[in-house]
Amino acid sequence: MPGAFTGYYFDGRSAARRPASIRLAASGLEIALADGARLWWPFREVSQTQGFYRGEQIRLERGTPFPEILLVDDSAFLSALHATAPGFGHRFHDPRRRRARVLLAIGAAATAVAIGAVLYVWGIPAAAGILAARVPVSWEERLGQAAVDQLAASRRRCIDRDREEAIGAIVKRLMEPQPISPYTFRVTVVDDGTVNAFAVPGGQVVLLRGLVERTRTPEELAGVLAHELQHVIQRHATRLLLQHASTGLVLVAVSGDITGAMAYGIESARMLGTLRYSRHLESEADVEGLRMLLAADVDPRGMIAFFETMRAAERGAPATFRYLTSHPLAADRVEALKQLAGSHTKEFRPLLPGRDWTDVRRVCGD
Repeated sequence: MPGAFTGYYFDGRSAARRPASIRLAASGLEIALADGARLWWPFREVSQTQGFYRGEQIRLERGTPFPEILLVDDSAFLSALHATAPGFGHRFHDPRRRRARVLLAIGAAATAVAIGAVLYVWGIPAAAGILAARVPVSWEERLGQAAVDQLAASRRRCIDRDREEAIGAIVKRLMEPQPISPYTFRVTVVDDGTVNAFAVPGGQVVLLRGLVERTRTPEELAGVLAHELQHVIQRHATRLLLQHASTGLVLVAVSGDITGAMAYGIESARMLGTLRYSRHLESEADVEGLRMLLAADVDPRGMIAFFETMRAAERGAPATFRYLTSHPLAADRVEALKQLAGSHTKEFRPLLPGRDWTDVRRVCGD
């Protein structure tokens, strides 16, 4: 392909990275792989999720729920795309606007710092909510991975392919009916008897062994996962990290500095287990999580049953029940979930049919 760009192609079903040659056409991308396979990506089906900042790798995605991915390192790719297919230019970042974007980011950073200094009590939470909606997905992914690596460094990460795949199947079921998401969702189970789970920026959810063992059915774990996935999708985790972290992390987020984000992995890991979501954010994760269950034909009574179990343990709960600290469960929240679930009459499909949930819960070993 004369004048083609080079990049890497991921099929969305495996982690295999395949070299690709990409040629721009007026209505799409012609992709040639090293094994001779040829693909056609119409621009109307392609979204850009990365590559909005100078030096950042360009990432294009197509399909759902596990999209095909195309990575391009050549910064001239986007300029060539706009020149070749101006009719689709609104779908992709225009590098000519990058300078204005950087100046805007610097101005926003200066404004955020000024507001935080003058009105610290409410200024930082407000700024964090605004910034969380604008930080690059790649920044969230790098920060989240750094935080998970730091968190799991001092505790054993549970590795059991068969049981991990069963938990992964629950996430896949939840995501299948959802709109295209820029995140690649992954679940990490850590060998810790504490009853807790938390969302990590960039698409990861960390489950502690104590919580997995506490669930009685796959539907109960699905309820927890739906709740945590919504914290990621709604960028609640990113917002709280920005809100509670140092001013340096806020500036790194605004600038999209990936290297800087990695440097804050330790700080983020320390805070993840102690963050306390606001009543509003918890309620939003509840409602959207329950809707996610309904969309996937998963019985929401599992979610409600687990939350009721946690509420029953609230009085005199031992220190191992950290879920109650990071996810305060007000009685009216549980009642609201019951009312929402009761308003839907539909048939639910069982989760993991044929699997012994008592066995799956032993993902960290006997």
